Amino acid sequence: MSALPRAPSAAARSASERDAMPDDQLMLAYAHGDAAAFDVLYARHEGGLFRFVRRLLGARLAAQADEVFQDTWVRIISARDSFSPQGATWRTWAFTIAHNLAMDRLRVSGREVALDAHATDDDGDAVPALDRGVRGAADASAHPSAEELAFWRAAGRRLLACLDELPAEQRAAFLLHHEDGLTVDALADRLEIGFETVRSRLRYGLQKLRACMERYLSVLEQRA
Repeated sequence: MSALPRAPSAAARSASERDAMPDDQLMLAYAHGDAAAFDVLYARHEGGLFRFVRRLLGARLAAQADEVFQDTWVRIISARDSFSPQGATWRTWAFTIAHNLAMDRLRVSGREVALDAHATDDDGDAVPALDRGVRGAADASAHPSAEELAFWRAAGRRLLACLDELPAEQRAAFLLHHEDGLTVDALADRLEIGFETVRSRLRYGLQKLRACMERYLSVLEQRA
């Protein structure tokens, strides 16, 4: 029986091969000495991870976003030898690191608040739908009118302001759930908190966002 083919070395791996690799495999390749694999990983998630950190810290700590963002990548680099693709995806793992570092900054600043851990009702989708609309209107393929573009830009600015007004833990739960796509179960597991606590943060965060975005949501309801 012939030997199984060996995986290509870092030197033999082409740029197109790296571009096609999933995040977990890129991290493993980097851990085995392929520095270019890290460059692909960084380029792929730089924007999303920075936006997450910036939104989580809010306007008052915006000046610290760069530092928390860089600290996140330092932690990722430091953990390269211990990273395992089993369990959470690389993106979830990385965003959890960013979440923990940002929350540490918020605690030091005194902005963290205690939250009620009881919720039973399912959450609606009004504010996440608005968030998708804000991003979708910026897509050139959507060809929005000047009026629609102005509406979505104003709604986007308002949504960021409303997010900044949320307690830090509610804002983090909202961003991880609706922007990074974590389920309630995954959130509870990654943040090491109870399922009902996560539901509570999402529920009350959405209630506050809906109240804050009421004017824009009413316009969408009229258009429906």
